[in-house]
Amino acid sequence: MGVTKRHIHSMRANQMADLAKVLSNPARVAILEYIGDCDGCLCQDIAEKIRLSQPTTSQHLQVIRKAGLLKSQFKGKAQYYSIDLRKWDQLQQHFQDFFEATRAKCC
Repeated sequence: MGVTKRHIHSMRANQMADLAKVLSNPARVAILEYIGDCDGCLCQDIAEKIRLSQPTTSQHLQVIRKAGLLKSQFKGKAQYYSIDLRKWDQLQQHFQDFFEATRAKCC
């Protein structure tokens, strides 16, 4: 596999590609769907619901969190995850703008 030439693409293109990578994994999509149904979820609860091991679920949560789509907060020793709605709205807007602009150019 060749070296990715991120530097030749716009920051917007790189950001969209990074967010698309997060959504390209079905486990991460399932995690986001589950977290959207609750008000702060524990990793263990998420793991049980989507039927993955706790360490695997934790790794996926960190990828999603690094992309900025999740917030987390500690209550005692437990870490609760929730969707960062501000970032979620930005994600939706970025993809909507991309699809609308591309469609307008080609059709």
